[in-house]
Amino acid sequence: MTINMSNTTKKDNKSTPVYIHGCGFHSALGKNAEEIHSRLQQGASPDMLPVKGWLNDGSDTVVGKIREFLPAVPARYQQQDTFNNRLALSALQQITAPIEHAINQYGKDRLAVIIGTSTSGISDGEKALSQQMDNGSFPADYHYYQQEIGNPAEFVADYFGLEGPTYTISTACSSSGRVFLSAKRLLKMGIVDAVIVGGVDSLCQLTLNGFHGLDALSNTLCNPFSKNRNGINIGEAAAFMLLALTPESDEKQAKQKIALLGVGDSSDAHHISAPHPEGNGAEEAMRKALDDAGLAPEDIGYINAHGTATPLNDEMEAKAIHRVFGAKIPVSSTKPFTGHTLGAASAVEAAICWHILHYGIDLPAQINDAEIANSLAPITLVEPKAKLVQPAILSNSFAFGGNNISLIFGYTHD
Repeated sequence: MTINMSNTTKKDNKSTPVYIHGCGFHSALGKNAEEIHSRLQQGASPDMLPVKGWLNDGSDTVVGKIREFLPAVPARYQQQDTFNNRLALSALQQITAPIEHAINQYGKDRLAVIIGTSTSGISDGEKALSQQMDNGSFPADYHYYQQEIGNPAEFVADYFGLEGPTYTISTACSSSGRVFLSAKRLLKMGIVDAVIVGGVDSLCQLTLNGFHGLDALSNTLCNPFSKNRNGINIGEAAAFMLLALTPESDEKQAKQKIALLGVGDSSDAHHISAPHPEGNGAEEAMRKALDDAGLAPEDIGYINAHGTATPLNDEMEAKAIHRVFGAKIPVSSTKPFTGHTLGAASAVEAAICWHILHYGIDLPAQINDAEIANSLAPITLVEPKAKLVQPAILSNSFAFGGNNISLIFGYTHD
């Protein structure tokens, strides 16, 4: 797909683009390009499933569940053999070639790993605790280390034998968006030459019951921007990218290269779990991302909304988007395809943006019951078969405590 940039209104560009060297992605939307594109076009994911017995009070909900076989963690990393790390590995193996190329080019100490998560290996911990309560002992292969929040990043570094900076960010639903900001800083400071970034989160009863206790779960498929929206669906997923300040060797002659163009963040601290009702922090993050990218609002061709389908989020996000972009930019939430994957959500939606840019697929249409809330500020929700007509995409993630992140991905012309 070729996009004409001749009419693009550019500001003085303050930011050097960070190039994306491949993307690995596994969620309820699928595990390969064919599945992902087909389901986006069909407007449904068969792995968004109703479940019973997961909530303590017997209520029903819908989750985004990984049902495919996951690769085995090598025996030498037995202590790190968790469902969460196997899920991470299923996405990482999709970008093994560029990672190994970067290792050969730069050295093991010049690659960093920054991962976002909120659950780590908690699902394995739940099973281990259940066995301990039933039998009086934990499984022989269980260790508390498996559910520590830093475990996914350490596993990725160990798996590839990396010696550069390695850490996990856990800021709830913005976790794997903040990894892009941290990676950009490491690269710009010259501390490393490439960074594996991404997020991984797994379904567990702790998280499901926690959100249920907040009255935040829907018992049907989530319904973003509808007047009937009543909560989120939780999903599990992994998404990873390799970032560097130079393009891939086979893309150096290409006219268009895909990059992280800008990042904006804010921490409005309005409430521990509710967003600012006017979306002030969300607006700040989006404006910072535009400024960082050196772009004007009209340069954005699509907004992947946080769009959780909760009454408060969708109301405030529509206000913030309208103040920054007006009503012309197409907007959709892709959470009906994947569920809200919590700490992995930013990376998951970044991966969807990458697929749009890399493969030229249609924009994800907004899936809901078509009864759009008339209380929302005017925004344009994506219709089926819509195309990207500007060379940049903005993706939002807004977390508990007002921890907000906006990412801009797009094409560069060197």
